[in-house]
Amino acid sequence: MNTQQLKQYIDRVWDDSIVPTLCDYVRIPNKSQNFDPQWAEHGHMDRAAELMRRWCEQRALPGTKIELVRLPGRTPLLFIDVPGSIDDTVLMYGHMDKQPEFTGWEDGLDPWTPVIRNGRLYGRGGADDGYAVFGSLLSLLALAEQKIPFARCVILIEAGEESGSPDLPAYIDALADRIGEPSLVVCLDAECSNYDQFWCTTSLRGNLIGTLRVEVLREGVHSGMASGIAPSSFRIVRQLLARVEDAATGRILIPELHGQLPPDRAQQAQAAAVTLGDVVFRKIPFLDGMRPMSEDPTELLLNSTWRPTLSVTGVDGIPPLSSAGNVLRPMTAFVLSFRLPPGVDPEKAATAVKRTLEADPPYGARVRFEVESSMGGWNAPSSEPWLEAAVQSASKNFFGRDAMYMGTGGSIPFMGMLAEKFPRTQFLVTGVLGPHSNAHGPNEFLDIETGKRVTACVSQVVAEHAKRPR
Repeated sequence: MNTQQLKQYIDRVWDDSIVPTLCDYVRIPNKSQNFDPQWAEHGHMDRAAELMRRWCEQRALPGTKIELVRLPGRTPLLFIDVPGSIDDTVLMYGHMDKQPEFTGWEDGLDPWTPVIRNGRLYGRGGADDGYAVFGSLLSLLALAEQKIPFARCVILIEAGEESGSPDLPAYIDALADRIGEPSLVVCLDAECSNYDQFWCTTSLRGNLIGTLRVEVLREGVHSGMASGIAPSSFRIVRQLLARVEDAATGRILIPELHGQLPPDRAQQAQAAAVTLGDVVFRKIPFLDGMRPMSEDPTELLLNSTWRPTLSVTGVDGIPPLSSAGNVLRPMTAFVLSFRLPPGVDPEKAATAVKRTLEADPPYGARVRFEVESSMGGWNAPSSEPWLEAAVQSASKNFFGRDAMYMGTGGSIPFMGMLAEKFPRTQFLVTGVLGPHSNAHGPNEFLDIETGKRVTACVSQVVAEHAKRPR
């Protein structure tokens, strides 16, 4: 492999074709199905899928099969089968659906308006995860340009990842014979902790989401008349949350939500902490004067990757400030999002949370915890020597530094599905979501140079996969 030639080829295609196409993709408000239940009627997901399909068809290698698969009542899936010269299969994964707009975008930026500033493409979905299909196919085109052998590659781009991938199991079952049994899975939907080296994700947390609803009155009542007689629904919520989380430390109090930290993952977190230092928390947009939950970067990394946490992500029953009258409200509801460490049984976790919150309700209040979704985490199998060597070589070739390994606090449901279905498969999970890239929030951006380098690294790993001992 001529690494310089490979990088030049990849850079050129990114600049001439991928970036302009990603700009068109950013303009499409194809929110995931949980955030746009009428996605089919609106047609935005179909527009995004067709944009990707057309780009791939225009650059397809001979013999490539490209299809938009549509199971009845489900979001579409882009299926690309690229023939190889090696009798083996690599599965490459990404998604096309997006998070909703969110608030707080800087002046001149907008979720559906692409803006390029200082080498970064701003807009919803470019980094999470619109670039994945283009980067995956380009990594193969770059090998073919030098006539470097690689295995058959199947690229799957789903349209429901941001909603927990509810349609993906049906597609995996329907396409099982066409997918085959991959020996390597490449996922381009993960984080990088800096933009200076190649980062590989070794674990993902699961996610338990549910709504806690507390009702105390049939209707709102003047607070001057009712307070002191009727308990506040908000105060009851506070009591219930104290059952599951230590308010002073953030520690989750339910044993079923805690997992076992493997020694190798602890060592990787320590190594990453040494490399990153205070970048671990400086990548978070803290207000002036705010401090992180610990001064120890290792503890912060473990908190965000191997320990359970609780976030309140939605609220109902509380009026906005402009409508806040002196009323004792009849109801308070919170959406609770628990991150679950790898190895935690999501169904047992959901049962334990529901039991803890609903038991013996204070004052006889009507308390319900309705589980919306519960998915487990994932811990990658140990890397085989060829993959470890390929990753390190690629990082040195295209970033000039050693590769790093670290767990990620978010979830990619597909990884758990594949690990269960193909227990002997090796995984390369990586991405471009680095400091301040802010997927899901305002001012999301894709660092273009990082996208190019990650594409080149994937290209080299796929080439080394074809040469590995079998």
